[in-house]
Amino acid sequence: MIGVEELRNHISSHLKTNACVVGKNIGFELRDHDVLLVGSVRTYFQKQMAQECLRPIVDDRRIVNALEVAPRQAGHRTTS
Repeated sequence: MIGVEELRNHISSHLKTNACVVGKNIGFELRDHDVLLVGSVRTYFQKQMAQECLRPIVDDRRIVNALEVAPRQAGHRTTS
């Protein structure tokens, strides 16, 4: 099992570089034996993918997915 700081660095790096979650409003907290995902995503698929992309790196810790699904409202446009 890796140490807490190393795990924190792995998770942070993974959330910044993984194509499934890059650009999403996702954060995390390490609590006892849990990894708590916090923030918001647009779809339930993104919520599930955020959890699954971390599964290989969290050892035997439980992933608690507290991400909020907040779909973009109709008529609301963003500029690119």
